[in-house]
Amino acid sequence: MFYCHSNFTDPDQVCSIAKNNHDLDYYFFYDQEPLNLSTQTPVFNNVRHARTEDIVYHNRQVYGHLVVSETNSEFLENVVHIYGWKTHYYFYHGWACLDWFRGYNRSYLIPKAVHRQPSRTFMSPNRIIGGQREHRVLFAYHLLKNQINHHYTSCPNVCPVENQPINAIAAKFKTLYPDINDVFDQSNLPWVFNGETTQEMSSCKLTNFREAADSLFYVATETVFFGRRWHLTEKSFKPIALEMPFILVAPAGSLEYLRSYGFKTFADVIDESYDLETDDFLRLEKITKLLKYLDELSFREKQQIHQQCLSIVEHNYNHFYYGKFEQVLWQELQSMMSAWR
Repeated sequence: MFYCHSNFTDPDQVCSIAKNNHDLDYYFFYDQEPLNLSTQTPVFNNVRHARTEDIVYHNRQVYGHLVVSETNSEFLENVVHIYGWKTHYYFYHGWACLDWFRGYNRSYLIPKAVHRQPSRTFMSPNRIIGGQREHRVLFAYHLLKNQINHHYTSCPNVCPVENQPINAIAAKFKTLYPDINDVFDQSNLPWVFNGETTQEMSSCKLTNFREAADSLFYVATETVFFGRRWHLTEKSFKPIALEMPFILVAPAGSLEYLRSYGFKTFADVIDESYDLETDDFLRLEKITKLLKYLDELSFREKQQIHQQCLSIVEHNYNHFYYGKFEQVLWQELQSMMSAWR
C-alpha cells in the first residue's frame, strides 16, 4: 500500500506499507486531494516506478490500484488512460468531516437555527485564491460587478499559498471579462471578517460562528470548480454542521452528488438550476444571479426563506450527526474493500 504522508503530495512524501513480495497487487491511496495531472504526474510516476506496472509474476497478472475520493471524473479517466490502474472510490471527506466536526452538536458556540434571525444574505470564507482555486477570484469579481453587498465574504489581495496578486490571477480571465482588472482596482480588498487581518479558517474545525448565525446562506467555494468531476470536501459539510442552508460553488452536479448520500438541498425554496449547468462560467453567473436576487430581498422576506429552510437544515444536521450518514459511508467502504478479496 502506498499513500502520501500528512496530505503532502510531493513525490518524496510517498510512503509505503509493503511486503517484499512482487506477486502482490499494490494499492495507492490518493484519497484526499483532487486529481490534477499537471502537478501530480511526478507523484504517480514515483508510485509506478516503485512497483513494476502490470507484470506477469508466477503466471499471475499483478495490477496497480488507485483509491480515490473522486467520481464521475474526466480527470480520473485521464489517469487511468495513462497509468492503466484499476480504480476504487470511497468518500474520504465524508469520514474526515465526521471526525473533525464531532462534538460541535454538544456545544453552545452558535444559536440553534430556529432561534436565528439572519440579516446578511450569505457568508463565504475564502483564503487560497490561486492554483485550482482561481474560481474564487471570479466569484469575487461577480460580487463586485453586480454590487452584491450584504454578505460576509473574505478574500485576500495576494494568495497566501501561491503568492500571486489577485490581479495577476484575474488577468487570465480578461478575454471573457475585459473589465475584471478594473473592477478589482476599484475594490476595497482584502475582505476580512471581524476586522481581522487574517481569516480564521481551518479544515478540521468550525469557526466564524458570529457570521454564520447572522447569514441566511453559506456559499461554499469548493476546492475545485472547473471540469467534469464530483469532488467535495469539508467546505460543503461546514454549513451542514452549522445548521445552515447552502449554495455550492463547485463542479456541475455537486448537489446531486450530495443528495446521493442522503442529504437534502433547497430546490423547493431557491432556484438550484445552477447545479445543472455544465458550462463552468455560465454556472458561476447563474449562482451570481441567484445571490443578487437573495441580496435584494427585504429583511422580512429573508426571514421567510430562513423559516422555509429550517426543516431541510434540521434533516441534514441530524443525518450528519446522528448516524445515518455514517451508515451510508460504512456500507460504501465495505463494498469497496469486499471487491479486493
